[in-house]
Amino acid sequence: MEPLKHPEISKRITELKTENAFVVGVETAAYEKETGKKVMKFYIGQPDFPTPKNIQLAAIKAVVDGKHGYTPSAGIPELRQAVADYLQGTRGLSYEAGDIAIANGAKPFIGYAIQCVTEYGKGHEVLFPNPGFPIYESQTLLNGAVPRPLMLYEKNKYNFDIDDLGRQMNKNTRLLIINSPQNPTGGVLSKLELFAIAKILKKWPDVWVFSDEVYSQIVYDGRRFNSIATIPDMQDRTIILDGASKTYAMTGWRIGYAANKHLAKHFGTLITNTTSCPDHIAQWATVEALNGSQDAPEEMAWIFEERRNVIVDGLNEIPGVTCLVPGGAFYAYPNVTEACKIVGAKNSEDFRKKLLYEAFVSVTADTHFGPQVPGDGEHIRFSYAASMEDIVEGLKRMKEWIEGYQSKKE
Repeated sequence: MEPLKHPEISKRITELKTENAFVVGVETAAYEKETGKKVMKFYIGQPDFPTPKNIQLAAIKAVVDGKHGYTPSAGIPELRQAVADYLQGTRGLSYEAGDIAIANGAKPFIGYAIQCVTEYGKGHEVLFPNPGFPIYESQTLLNGAVPRPLMLYEKNKYNFDIDDLGRQMNKNTRLLIINSPQNPTGGVLSKLELFAIAKILKKWPDVWVFSDEVYSQIVYDGRRFNSIATIPDMQDRTIILDGASKTYAMTGWRIGYAANKHLAKHFGTLITNTTSCPDHIAQWATVEALNGSQDAPEEMAWIFEERRNVIVDGLNEIPGVTCLVPGGAFYAYPNVTEACKIVGAKNSEDFRKKLLYEAFVSVTADTHFGPQVPGDGEHIRFSYAASMEDIVEGLKRMKEWIEGYQSKKE
């Protein structure tokens, strides 16, 4: 007897892409269990610090005080106001509490924004950086819009080619996604580059901007973070995305926030239709994160900068590897084109797998962040949200592994 067939599953779900850092995490854990040897883990963007104590205590107080029920879909007024104040203090931008929406993590706002500004199946286009956060493309496809990747070249320090951006804009473009500091490259857009982007956008008044700023407080070398919303005439058409995960080491608390006075109420409606409201207790913890002492996140940013210096210097000392100095976030994005030749890897994904299975070092490949940029070679991403001891050991293992292949060829 033939097994009963279940009803069909939609194509948009069966073909939905994922975030490969989590896939690599499962692979890494399985290999570590199989071999019993510790793997140096650089595959995921998660601060290795505990959530600051004052935030933990605020959550406990919320539990004791009975903050257990539903909240308004767009978030408690206290947190919406705290975010508005935070954006004033960090960007110099003026928002009302009603211009802010809170969600269970920052990621949902990618889909919410696409749903708000594109019509399903009408050929509306979303432009986004490539390499870039993979959810930009997957949410574009899921919500019936057309993905248009904007190639980021190493020679441009992984920033937009302004001429290419101008060529890509057309009557179907509805949303431009920018991400600074950027995942996976650590690139940071300068004020001049933001002005150049805004100049192009003036010719296309129907295009919204989604500015992913979740790494805004992790910038290095004395830089000041710049938001495109601070450029004249850009605030109203810009959706600012930020969240507690990276700045405050609160990845598992799942609190993200978005700011736009025209769309905040629509975000709230979408939240009602999906998760009802953000986590009540985590919202109060985030009020403390934003309003309380900023000593802990500032210290974390300094430590990340120290780690960046060590990992970039170390990568550049490894045969066949070159690495630009990232200006923000906690990612290094080395070019391993020559290293692939040394170890006999066909491409970056093959290199990543060999590095894991032969050297016990786990990273992600450039193809986990979109199709390879033509002519730009092979790259991998190191997340240096890991201890200094693990960074030093990981670099040592990688260097000895590649040198071992070199010695066999000599």
